[in-house]
Amino acid sequence: MSKKLHLLALIVIFAFISLHTNDSNADHVCGDVNEDGALNVSDAVFIINHVFIGGPAPNPNCCAGCPPTVTDYDGNVYQTVLLGDQCWMMGNLKVTHYRNGDPIQHVTDGSTWYGLSTGAFCNYNNNEGNVAVYGRLYNWYAVSDSRNLAPEGWHIPTDAEWKQLEMHLGMSQAEADNTGLRGTTEGGKLKEAGTAHWNSPNTGATNESGFTALPGGYRYSNGSFASFGEEALFWSSTEAGIYSWYRGLSFVSSQIGRNNIYRPCGFSIRCVKD
Repeated sequence: MSKKLHLLALIVIFAFISLHTNDSNADHVCGDVNEDGALNVSDAVFIINHVFIGGPAPNPNCCAGCPPTVTDYDGNVYQTVLLGDQCWMMGNLKVTHYRNGDPIQHVTDGSTWYGLSTGAFCNYNNNEGNVAVYGRLYNWYAVSDSRNLAPEGWHIPTDAEWKQLEMHLGMSQAEADNTGLRGTTEGGKLKEAGTAHWNSPNTGATNESGFTALPGGYRYSNGSFASFGEEALFWSSTEAGIYSWYRGLSFVSSQIGRNNIYRPCGFSIRCVKD
């Protein structure tokens, strides 16, 4: 390697290795470009391979404190995506235990579901086969339980954090503060494109954000199921009087719905990093 290439290699190495994050919640420093949990010569080799022989590029989320994956209590692994300053799960939550290991009540019977005032989960149509792709449905009592649904270092987004995401995608503050369907194309940017999982026409779906929202449907407070393939409904952790706020995406709209509803309903959950 020529002296100029040696110099260039050193500049590139020091530019990456000397970087560090001020995020106290970050799982690694920015110099850990191969994401093996250590900062050493292997990171320099990773960069040299990338620069000179076309090796893999560093994770663009590396310096943002957004690890490429997160694992829940049950061992389910979720990909992540950095959206603005927020690190989100790319999949719907599947966990069946709270963070401390206590089991979340699994309720299949509709009349039992209707009478609940404590945390519970179910699978759409009580079909375990739906879980791998669409995750599970949880009532809001599970969301608010002090034992925590989210993995360590993560949480259920507040209504304000959903607004932050929506404004990152293009909404104004006034639009984000409204109820009902809001915005223009923001919902389409969140939805998985195509009709492999969404019903046609899946209006405006581009998944430009990488969020990859999927239509897992929901469970009414009376215990019945609806809208599989048509709607993706996500809890927030924010109360609204005797109700709680949620977000909704539809196969016939590119907007995002913001409303509040009865807490016994069963919705999907996406977590955001602390």
